[in-house]
Amino acid sequence: MKMLLAIGLLVASSVVHALPAPAPAPSPPGVPTTATAKSNLAALTVAAQGSQDGYSRDLFPHWITQSGTCNTREVVLKRDGTNVVTNSACASTSGSWYSPYDGATWTAASDLDIDHLVPLSNAWKSGAASWTTAHRQAFANDLTNPQLLAVTDNVNEAKGDSGPEDWKPPLTSYYCTYAKMWVKVKYVYDLTITSAEKSALTSMLNTC
Repeated sequence: MKMLLAIGLLVASSVVHALPAPAPAPSPPGVPTTATAKSNLAALTVAAQGSQDGYSRDLFPHWITQSGTCNTREVVLKRDGTNVVTNSACASTSGSWYSPYDGATWTAASDLDIDHLVPLSNAWKSGAASWTTAHRQAFANDLTNPQLLAVTDNVNEAKGDSGPEDWKPPLTSYYCTYAKMWVKVKYVYDLTITSAEKSALTSMLNTC
């Protein structure tokens, strides 16, 4: 009887440990393979960062209406969350969000920022200063490439306008994905990178 009880407890313990962990949020669209990211990184133009002169977030209009009453922020919250419920104004009233930068899970949309992976000011200093307003608007509201993510608000604030040479996600396990996304966005928009930025991205891609 004791043997059967011990076996039963062992099986029960195994079942408990086999339960799947909560699934993280799905990756944003357009994340390339590691090989593609390395190839794209090699193709980027390395140059000193341009001037901040003339920069304003207002030159990158966001968040624009995407459909109906939903703007870009609300679309990303719905995309990146789990069981998200929205009201008639498209505001998220409930749901769960996993922040890939730090691994935190939130149940209030107010705890989340929508991060521009490549910050608007970084884009300005690496080529966007010469863009049209329409081009900058497309960049600031891009739902096709991995440029927008729902993340913990204070983590996004800590990142500020830093590039990967100065700031990396708190979760080292996210370095690979973060670098692949950063390279993809810079490649798609033909933005330059600094030598320090390229070095940091190379190191992060080597964790893949």
